[in-house]
Amino acid sequence: MLTNEKRSHFRFLAIYLSSTLLLFFLATFIFYNFQRHHIIDLQNTALTEEAAKISQSLRELSTNFSSTLVYPHNPPFYSAIYNLDKEYIFGSFQAKKVLWEKEYYQQDEKLFYIHDIYPYYLGASYLVLSKEINKKPIHELVKTSLVFLILAIVLFTLLGLFLGKLFIAPMKESIETMNRFIEDTTHEFNTPISTILTNIELIETLYDCEGKKELTRIENASKTLSRLYEDLSYLKLNHNYQRDVQSVDITSLLKSRIENFKTLIEAKELDLTLKIEPNIFLDIDKNDAIRMLDNLFSNAIKYNRKKGQLRVTLNNTKLSIYDTGVGIRKEDIKLIHTRFKRANNSEGGFGIGLDIVGQIVTHYNFSFDIDSTYNQHTKVTITW
Repeated sequence: MLTNEKRSHFRFLAIYLSSTLLLFFLATFIFYNFQRHHIIDLQNTALTEEAAKISQSLRELSTNFSSTLVYPHNPPFYSAIYNLDKEYIFGSFQAKKVLWEKEYYQQDEKLFYIHDIYPYYLGASYLVLSKEINKKPIHELVKTSLVFLILAIVLFTLLGLFLGKLFIAPMKESIETMNRFIEDTTHEFNTPISTILTNIELIETLYDCEGKKELTRIENASKTLSRLYEDLSYLKLNHNYQRDVQSVDITSLLKSRIENFKTLIEAKELDLTLKIEPNIFLDIDKNDAIRMLDNLFSNAIKYNRKKGQLRVTLNNTKLSIYDTGVGIRKEDIKLIHTRFKRANNSEGGFGIGLDIVGQIVTHYNFSFDIDSTYNQHTKVTITW
């Protein structure tokens, strides 16, 4: 899956899963609170029923003085009777603080219920009942809710992956179609370009004829097409490209690539300044090094001004190429590595050069930095 496909897939999944799971979290939260209140209501109902039983027992005690007075106590319920002034009379417990304004309330993990006694039995006006909250059904509810959430996350993640593939399918098909077109086009490029370059070399070698400038222009154009062919082939075959990493003399290679661009530099009348240290070696595949250098030089020349400056610096730690060209806007610098992205449309190109450089730099764990001021200059630095 390409970077753009992964980015689109990730964005779709992020939006889909965040919105869907947020709704499920809210639904689960509402369900949990509703069920918890229902559980508490059932336990409050048990308090109400127990209060009715105790009231009946108190009524029987008030009408039967001959029997021994035994206060009714049925664990796990605790109760106490209060007089009309809300003063404690007797009971199996004594609450720290009774909230008389409420009928049902919770305090210290306990449920409380205040029951009015009428008519008064044995001077008692109020009956206060209490019991520990039975947390077992609440714990079961928590487990059920968590299992439901986990299953929902797994289910909707799998569904999101499936829908995500359907979502990016049209884009993937378009990219594959474009890649096939590039592959077919580059294949057709190769033979005529090679033929043109070979025949130009033969003409320049065997014949002393007029039109040397015209032949030079044809040669430059053919080399440009040849580089484009190689770049497109690299993009297509990059994942299967067999690299031969060895110690490459970057100093010599850099000079030879500059010589290869000499006609383009002269055509634009650029002021070329070289600060190249000798005997700089780098562990890299030579073709990767050539492709990286060619794309950097091509951009520095293509987007430079006529009679502008081109400075090339090489030392043990870095390579930098500076040009006084059109520059890059700040908002475009972050996107300039993107394939087919061009920050400036005034010149030709497909926007693949810096993408290729970026892939090579990433493969060898180099760093890639672009310092640019729009309409003034651009400096590209590769550090290893």
